[in-house]
Amino acid sequence: MIIDKEHNSYFRVYVEDVDHMGIVYHANYLYFFERARTDMLRDFGLSLTSMAKYGTHFAIRDVHIRYFHPARLDELLTIKTKCTRSRASTLEFRQLMYNQTNHLLSEVIVCVVCVNDHLKPKRLPDTLLKE
Repeated sequence: MIIDKEHNSYFRVYVEDVDHMGIVYHANYLYFFERARTDMLRDFGLSLTSMAKYGTHFAIRDVHIRYFHPARLDELLTIKTKCTRSRASTLEFRQLMYNQTNHLLSEVIVCVVCVNDHLKPKRLPDTLLKE
């Protein structure tokens, strides 16, 4: 079961991620967090492409993000991802972003909804729910 399991992902900040001051552009934090959630799902045996073949997709319902300190060019980031809640068709994730000195940079709470090809809610795959 994915609930309460923590997953770590690691990313380097490149020029494409930053603004003219060498600081990660605020919207780009969401890219890092998305990649970390995708890595977590993959490590639990679910690739987004294989899910799509069966008409199963994830759509973002809510995002709440807080910025504490800026992420900067060439920093190595660690994103700790934890699924904190599941319901029939939704998962809630809490993600924390740290730099290489273990400074907390950002936190996001994301709620994703499992949907079918017609964007209607669908039960979560058993792979996520079984022990």
